Amino acid sequence: MGDCFYRDGLRFECTRCSSCCRFDPGFVFLSYRDLERLVETIGMERELFLRRYCRAVYVNGVYRLSLKEKENFDCIFWEKGVCRVYEARPVQCSSYPFWADNLRNMDRWNHLENSCPGVNRGRLYVREEIDRLLDQREKEPVMIVPPKELAILEKEPV
Repeated sequence: MGDCFYRDGLRFECTRCSSCCRFDPGFVFLSYRDLERLVETIGMERELFLRRYCRAVYVNGVYRLSLKEKENFDCIFWEKGVCRVYEARPVQCSSYPFWADNLRNMDRWNHLENSCPGVNRGRLYVREEIDRLLDQREKEPVMIVPPKELAILEKEPV
């Protein structure tokens, strides 16, 4: 990125408010590695994990793998005030709020303060750290659900 607005870094500190994990509908898209890590962490057979915790979401002509949400829109892994899979959480979660869409310009970044109290507070993330977080998604792209696994996801959850 040439001369970007965050060349001198951005401040962020997770306040553990959980607003990014709860309350609003959305998608937590999984990469292939995310799925592997989560299956291993939960200690469950892949097919059972897919049926219990995942859904296929049709976006831009393909099905992508996402975590399910509870009826109240909390993440399926949000329990008793904590993330049940925090150490193995998906790239989408671990890189928040440093997503490409949030880093288009300073106005977009500052607008996050409305939903995330940690934006523009806490420690300084230097440009290189932010760029690494952005690159992480490119290295771990969102999983496209193959037809075989799409059939698994369409079965009744267990």
